[in-house]
Amino acid sequence: MTTETQTRKPMIEAIGLSKFYGPFAAARDVTFSVGEGELVAFLGPNGAGKSTTMKMLTGYIAPSEGEARIAGHNMMEDRIAGSRQLGYLPENGPLYPEMTPSGMLSFFADARGMSPAQKKDRIDAVVDICDLSTVMFKPISKLSKGFKQRVGMSQALLHEPDVLILDEPTAGLDPNQVRGVRRTMRRLSETKTILLSTHILQEVEAMASRVVMINEGRLVYDGDVNGLREHGNNDLDDAFHALTQEAPNL
Repeated sequence: MTTETQTRKPMIEAIGLSKFYGPFAAARDVTFSVGEGELVAFLGPNGAGKSTTMKMLTGYIAPSEGEARIAGHNMMEDRIAGSRQLGYLPENGPLYPEMTPSGMLSFFADARGMSPAQKKDRIDAVVDICDLSTVMFKPISKLSKGFKQRVGMSQALLHEPDVLILDEPTAGLDPNQVRGVRRTMRRLSETKTILLSTHILQEVEAMASRVVMINEGRLVYDGDVNGLREHGNNDLDDAFHALTQEAPNL
């Protein structure tokens, strides 16, 4: 963790998080924090425990050990308050395919108890941020995967959270769609704290200044991008391989 991170207000905190399924440890003693205004890449190979850790951070699943905090709120003891500060986009986030983006956003705004004026303002805002104006009245089932990702992002942003946790937001997208999602995330990073899960190293170079990496459920790196390169002779691919090729003893 950098000195700059230590001076920022912690907005995402993993404190000794572990998740056990019988003898299998999906995550073990994962500890890190993301300071206010940071965009941090959360790296690891497939099956490393990234999604499990993010689900614990969001309160979606309970940790076997440890504590998850969002904006200071314990996500097991004070999940509603923490969720007000949190926008979560899971990988392949659930959408209602028979709805239009307009209908879905209206539904979620009503579910969150927004007033008519607030509802209109927030829907207009997220449509602008996510560039959805051309598809607002098309069935979600007919949209491209890139637009579906943007619809999922708009739902996560609707209540104007301070913290975003995004799980593989560019997975399966074509290069033009990836560019659009990255542009949206750069715009969001100006005002939000973001934890971005990915195994695509180009994402790290394009958007993040800091990396948290796990392998086999354990934290193996927490530092800046340049420091990560040092593990692989100034090459991120080599560094990733060096830090994940050997599983730690669990």
